[in-house]
Amino acid sequence: QVQLVESGGGLVQAGGSLRLSCAASGSIFGVNVMGWYRQAPGKERELIATIASSGKINYADSVTGRFTISRDNTRNTVYLQMNNLKPEDTAVYYCHALTAWGISHWGQGTQVTVSS
Repeated sequence: QVQLVESGGGLVQAGGSLRLSCAASGSIFGVNVMGWYRQAPGKERELIATIASSGKINYADSVTGRFTISRDNTRNTVYLQMNNLKPEDTAVYYCHALTAWGISHWGQGTQVTVSS
């Protein structure tokens, strides 16, 4: 089992920045890909960014150039640096881990609210 704990959400004005953290624990040796998703009220959960154990990174078009995903393997932590935030970035942000066996693990989510 993999446990994921997010932190770093909050309220910020448009144009501001936040950094989310996701600390992983448990059976993390089998995790291949970690990423961030978000879900706004009344909308489906959407993929924001992923980082593979190989180092390959992918971003959604909506955040490319503004968000940066990174990982610190020594701390088993994945980060999401969010710059130039917009009101449409308001959502609950979830950390996700995918194992080599195709099993998904989710964090509890952290709220990000961007005021205009």
